[in-house]
Amino acid sequence: MRIRAEEVVDRADALAEGLSPCRLCPNACAVDRGAGELGRCGVGASARVASFGPHFGEERPLVGRFGSGTVFFSGCNLACLFCQNWRISQECEGTDVSDADLARIFLRIQGAGCHNLNLVTPTPHAASIVRALAIAGAEGFALPVVWNCGGCESIEVLRWLDGVVDVYMPDLKYGDDAVATKLSNAPGYVARSRAAVREMHRQVGDLEIDDDGIVRRGLLVRHLVLPEGLAGTERVMRFLADGISRDTYVNVMGQYRPCHRASEVPALRRRISAAEHDEAMRLAKEAGLRRFA
Repeated sequence: MRIRAEEVVDRADALAEGLSPCRLCPNACAVDRGAGELGRCGVGASARVASFGPHFGEERPLVGRFGSGTVFFSGCNLACLFCQNWRISQECEGTDVSDADLARIFLRIQGAGCHNLNLVTPTPHAASIVRALAIAGAEGFALPVVWNCGGCESIEVLRWLDGVVDVYMPDLKYGDDAVATKLSNAPGYVARSRAAVREMHRQVGDLEIDDDGIVRRGLLVRHLVLPEGLAGTERVMRFLADGISRDTYVNVMGQYRPCHRASEVPALRRRISAAEHDEAMRLAKEAGLRRFA
């Protein structure tokens, strides 16, 4: 974090006001989560945690030698038919925790020697997370904070996170709104996600990696390649190169596999081919991106 502890508390208070009615993400479902009602994300007033600990399956600059300190939050403001973690994201498996308990989780991750605090699907929990960071910061928490999200973010909320988050790691899932609506119940996803990525880059810039190969600050974008070109990879890569920076660090992900309700869409019933992944990598290069893997 790059702002004073008292300012983090003020940010937490502002975010908490966004719970009643809820407007912490672009869905703006307007339920009273502060009173315990469940939002479209499936989450109420408290943060809900599915698991936490060192994780070695993330990008190399996050993992390093000692792992990325990952907290998997329950609930999600998207509803992807092919979600690999659907029991957590859509059925909300997990345990409600207080802000103080969440702060203790953050401190345990730091104590385990992890290189960063990796907050997975944090968007519905923004108020609790920032409050917990304030509590943990008073007890010596100092890891870089990674906002690992689905890309559908509120610009107002992102501005409250300016100076709190060190590394933004959004998915940029789609280049076409009709596909986003069909596969993730996310109308307007393209414009919303692009505006969010612009704001993230404004705050933290291109990804900065230290002499040990570990991320300290910046933007890291993930793009999952889908069968039959459904992800709109060419549009995504051209946006990043022309609309953000040719030095945007992009993980062109080839690990799609049919999960959850993917069988409802014939094109999603199979893994991608090696040729499809190679094509996505070619499109990233042709767009002018210089840092992709």
